[in-house]
Order: sequence, then structure tokens, then C-alpha cells
Amino acid sequence: MSEQSVLRISIAVTLVLAALGIVFGLLSGSYAIVFDGVYALTDASMTVLALLVANLIATASAPGAVATRFTAQFTMGFWHLEPMVLGLNGIMLMGASIYALINAIGSLMSGGRALDFDQAILYAVVTVAIALAMALFASRANRSIKSDFLALDAKAWLMSAALTAALLVAFVAGALVQGTRLAWISPYIDPAALAAVCLVLIPLPFGTVKRALADILLVTPPALKQHVDAVARAVMARHGFVSFRAYVARVGRGRQIELYFIVPGGWPPKPLEAWDKIRDEIGAAIGDDNPDRWLTIVFTTDPEWAD
Repeated sequence: MSEQSVLRISIAVTLVLAALGIVFGLLSGSYAIVFDGVYALTDASMTVLALLVANLIATASAPGAVATRFTAQFTMGFWHLEPMVLGLNGIMLMGASIYALINAIGSLMSGGRALDFDQAILYAVVTVAIALAMALFASRANRSIKSDFLALDAKAWLMSAALTAALLVAFVAGALVQGTRLAWISPYIDPAALAAVCLVLIPLPFGTVKRALADILLVTPPALKQHVDAVARAVMARHGFVSFRAYVARVGRGRQIELYFIVPGGWPPKPLEAWDKIRDEIGAAIGDDNPDRWLTIVFTTDPEWAD
């Protein structure tokens, strides 16, 4: 199954759960459930955007892909869109959680709200079961696909299951205290549960946003830079080059590598096939020869071309 197929299924299921959350939340009087639905709807909209970007990357990277007028305007590929989508997704989810937390605190300060616990419990049970199934489905599919989008999607489903399970515990506790001396806490259960869920959700996308920002700013990945430097040093020693310059960046799933080798002046000329053979040697040593690797190798006697 392809990355796009998994994302389409995830979008469809998310939209169904979002609709259920909003309907059950309004019927039961639970703002926590309404927020769960709105959060799912926000996540679904970002997943749609992720699907569009994944399709663009797959189309542009496919061997023999037909160059359209749109792709012709992005000759450097579409990898840069991936961190933008991931970063926007994380920021929107954090913003929605902060807004819901403010509402929950306001509700607690105003005396809480009445809640139909039976409907709330039914929604929570159904949602936990579906979210766990989708998390397992996305994780298994991503074992072979190895996509950042699918990894984030699987994590989102697992988060959804865990947080809805927490709501389920709160709703069950609220149902159990009905008719007892603790019944006075019932109006506070929903806003308190919502506040607790938001406090957990707010920091979760931070890692994704941080990595996306690093990709957008073309921050050099240390491990990849060390590997490329090691390969370049070995090539320089083997072929007698003077020095080298390596420029490395990660942009979403793309790896952009530029290598400049300073060749001694006055060397006897070599046929282009000989230089291409050295390029093939370097590319094989670097590894990960796939459509997501952008590798440029230049040989020059002038260091200014490399700086």
C-alpha cells in the first residue's frame, strides 16, 4: 500500500470521527468531546494538505515523470513543502489546544457545565477503539514506506486514543458519583478533563515543529554531514585531490548534498567518462541512491568555485 492510500484512509476515518465528536459533544453537552471533534477536523485538513504534497513529491520524483507546466516551475522539486506542512500542522494543533485550555479554565471558574455521561461514554469507547486500530494500521504500513507524514499520522492516532481514553475514565468516574455525596463535582468533570487533555496536547507537536523549522532554515544534519565528510576525505586521499567543500541540508524527506573537490592545477586531461566514474564511486559510498537524494559533485582547480 502506498503512502497516499494510507493517508486517504486516515482522512476518511478522521472526518467520520470529527463529525461524531461534534454531534455527540453537542448532544451530551461536553465541550471536551466537541474539542476532540474540532481537533480531529483540524488534523484531517492538514492531512489533506500532506496528501497533496506527498502526491507532488511522488510525481516529481518518479522516473520518467511527465513534466507538466506546474512541475516545470519547481525544477528543484517539492521537498521544501513537506516541512512547511508539518510545521503548520503542529502550530495549528498547538493553537487549537491553547484556545480550548483557555475556554476550559473559564468554564471551571464559572461553575462548570451539566453533562450526559451515557452519551459521552459511548462516544469515548467507539473513538478509542477506532483510533487504536488506525494507529496500528498506519504504523504497520509505515514499516516499509518510511514516511514522516505517516509517522506523524500514526503518532496522532495514538495520541487521540490515549487522550480519549483519559476522557473515558473521567466520564465513567462522573457517572459513578451520580446520586452520591460527590455529585457536586459532576459539572466540573468535563472542563477539568478538557483542561488536562489540552495540557498534554500543547507540547506534543513541539518536536515536529522544531524539526520542520530546522528543515526550512536548511540546518545541516550533523550525522549526514559527518558521513559525507568521511566519504569526501577518503576520495580526496585516494585520488590525490587538494581539498574539498561539502554542503549538506535536509529538506523534508529530501537530502541535498553538494561536493566540490579542488584538483591540483596542471594535471593531464582525463576523459569525461573518467570523472563520471569517480562521481559514481562517490555516490555509491554516500548511499541512499533514491529519488529523494539530490547529489551534485564538482571538480575544479579554482577554490573560489567551491566557496
